[in-house]
Amino acid sequence: MTGERDLGALLRHMKPELRPGIFVFCTIAAGETIPADLHPLMTFRELEGTTLVIRREEAEAAGLRHAFASRLITLSVHSALDAVGFLAAITTRLAEAGISVNAVSAFHHDHLFVPIDRVDEAMALLREM
Repeated sequence: MTGERDLGALLRHMKPELRPGIFVFCTIAAGETIPADLHPLMTFRELEGTTLVIRREEAEAAGLRHAFASRLITLSVHSALDAVGFLAAITTRLAEAGISVNAVSAFHHDHLFVPIDRVDEAMALLREM
């Protein structure tokens, strides 16, 4: 199944969905094994260490330092991984409103992590698009 590439169609059919929970970004040392009791939503290995995006309560229970308490918004349109301009349009609109965003593209959808105190505003802006 191929994703949508047309920017107009992506913006027309995109429906932002707010996911439950508060997520945070943590890091563990490069080469360190992710503890079995953690269930990260996302991991990314960098030279400096492995980034974990996990629920805040999990990070705190594990004693992990964390940053960027955020809410997760899923853009429920199947965007192609090589679609041009979709996230640029989304992040530009949020930037114009002064809302920071960490965007992640997965196989089926794009996902946005936005600050917890700006999520309602971000959802309203996305719905307007």
